[in-house]
Amino acid sequence: MTDARRILTIFGATGAQGGGLARAILTMGQSDFHVRAVTRKPEGEAARALAALGAEVVAADLDDPASVQRAMHGAHGAYCVTNFWEHFSPDRELKQAETMAEAAHREKVAHVVWSTLEDTRRFVPADGRRMPVLMGHYNVPHFDAKGEANRFFSDRGVPVTFLYTSFYWDNLIHFGMGVQRGPDGGLVFVLPMGDKPLPGIAVADIGACAAGVFRQGASTIGKSIGIAGEHLTGAQMASALSRAVGEPVMHVAMPPAQYAALGFPGADDLANMFQFKHDFNDPFCAARPVAESRALHPGLLTFEAWLLQAGAQLQVPPRQPA
Repeated sequence: MTDARRILTIFGATGAQGGGLARAILTMGQSDFHVRAVTRKPEGEAARALAALGAEVVAADLDDPASVQRAMHGAHGAYCVTNFWEHFSPDRELKQAETMAEAAHREKVAHVVWSTLEDTRRFVPADGRRMPVLMGHYNVPHFDAKGEANRFFSDRGVPVTFLYTSFYWDNLIHFGMGVQRGPDGGLVFVLPMGDKPLPGIAVADIGACAAGVFRQGASTIGKSIGIAGEHLTGAQMASALSRAVGEPVMHVAMPPAQYAALGFPGADDLANMFQFKHDFNDPFCAARPVAESRALHPGLLTFEAWLLQAGAQLQVPPRQPA
């Protein structure tokens, strides 16, 4: 008996976004889609877990165009995503996006969702006057390369939906952006956004929203869709964190230049990112309407609900003895 379901090729299927999409489809019960989970490590634990849920796991590498095209062969849809933080190279990210766009074009994929972000240079030139120029000609490398890559899909006539994501609340667990102990021993939450709201989302909800885009199908082709679970100020997030950890948390609106000087890998990129989100807050937030995100995924979490789910994963630094 043949499987009549349409193949959905998901790149980064063992990562945050792709994994969320794969699990959203595999656990929804009856689905029109057969999940083809693409990974460089098909024998890895995450890949085996997807296979156990019913996914077809295939090996491909975004730096290997032939493997990318094989992964798209016969597919109705494809979820295309890159991971800047794996290699810190916008040029490599551009090449990987072009590889996926070309493969989708050659394989005549009917619906591509490209996970993207704004090219900040459309808002402010990369001339060093407003923020430091990074890596030669970028303001925010991990934003700008994705936004620039949109044209690879459009120029080839690929039937694409541009999915604009938001700040992962999971960064508070996995990216070192959680609460810290201040010099006085109190808990602080650093967010260089002043009093401006930050659109944020649970990373699993990105995948679930993407599943909603694929379910809507052709009506979303050619559109830009932004998603967020809530738009919250740093003070509002700190208040919710206080309730979650059972101890007061103070928001620290660190200036971007000071944040960049923290010196961890990517600090300068993130500092410029937060400045961009602050300085162009109105259009950035408007592009990510919560109501429309909830229409794609009715189970969309609020920040408070996400914190409740995160539970013990929110590591609170212990107090130092006096």
